Amino acid sequence: MTDIGSTYFRRGFGLTKEIEPIVHAEYHSLLVDRIRDAGNEMSFGELDNRVTIRLANSFGFCYGVDRAVDYAYQARRRFPGRRVFLTGEIIHNPHVNDRLREAGIRFLSDADERPDRLGADDVVILPAFGVTVSDMAQLSDRGCTLVDTTCGSVLNVWKNVVRYAQDGFTSIIHGKVKHEETRATASQALKYPNGRYLIVLDHDEAAIVCNYIRSGGDREAFLARFAGTVSPGFDPDRDLTRIGCANQTTMLMTESLAIGEMFREAMLERYGEAALGSHFRAFDTICSATQERQDAVIALLAEQALDLMLVVGGYNSSNTCNLACICAEKVRTYHIADPACLISADEVRYRPVSVPCSAGGIQEIARGWLPASGRLAVGLTAGASTPNNIVGEVIRKLESFSGTV
Repeated sequence: MTDIGSTYFRRGFGLTKEIEPIVHAEYHSLLVDRIRDAGNEMSFGELDNRVTIRLANSFGFCYGVDRAVDYAYQARRRFPGRRVFLTGEIIHNPHVNDRLREAGIRFLSDADERPDRLGADDVVILPAFGVTVSDMAQLSDRGCTLVDTTCGSVLNVWKNVVRYAQDGFTSIIHGKVKHEETRATASQALKYPNGRYLIVLDHDEAAIVCNYIRSGGDREAFLARFAGTVSPGFDPDRDLTRIGCANQTTMLMTESLAIGEMFREAMLERYGEAALGSHFRAFDTICSATQERQDAVIALLAEQALDLMLVVGGYNSSNTCNLACICAEKVRTYHIADPACLISADEVRYRPVSVPCSAGGIQEIARGWLPASGRLAVGLTAGASTPNNIVGEVIRKLESFSGTV
């Protein structure tokens, strides 16, 4: 996708060097750089009460997030005399979004904003998740200058979903129905008259759909069960005969792959090997950065003896929540939003792994989370929307507790 005229920009404005000092000051951490250079490990405290921090090999800002944040600052610099808006959170990290507000970027998702008052003099930044086809059309119709930071991995999913729609296949999307990316991806399926979509959250929902593919069932009960997660006019008897799999790029990789295999097996049983290609398609639409961070934390857990794991990132960040789920299967895990969650050596405020991201900022307090004495090994990772300065501040906070643990 290239820049169109002077009202649509996707490749930045050539201002990276100008805004680099600002971005570096806001989001980078010399401490994290030093720990990475030292083999991803740091220790502090007395010998008998030593705390060792072990970082996952890959964590924090991915290329797509880094690019989106960079373009947002470039847009603010490029249009100094105009109103600059974001359609919503650029990424799921409150620290980053707060910094953008301080830079003078307004959020159309805020209660006091009026999207219907946008005009040709306004600049609107599209977030890394992308926006729906209808939202894009409305912004274009209003003549707004658009700065598109949609992640390339998301665009790759869209291409496959559009291809499914063009060929009359229903897109089965593994994702969270309220997530901005999933809503945007689903809208791509409606670009062609025969395009349809159905969103499944997890293995259990996928199993219900697979059972219907194999054996049919109560059509009305099926539509009631998936109300709000299917395209308008969806008919399971018609629209589950030809399907293509896709996913929200930040979902748990192993689950997306497993769900894709479930649908392949269901279609194989229904139509047979010879006809499978006419009824089932699948492409690898898992974000490489998401996969790298999940692989890195799995390796950390396998290679290091850890007493607990800290996962740092926004509570509504899907990829961060999935990292916490992976860790919790192996070791005591605390998903924290920021260093303020580390209240003391005795108390930590965290999001329970059992709470879905869509439930909002539900938190609990754990006491006695750090042992009173003895050596301690703490694993640490962060979601793709978590800047390094937040990770560095978490480490410094832990270090401040070293005299009391």
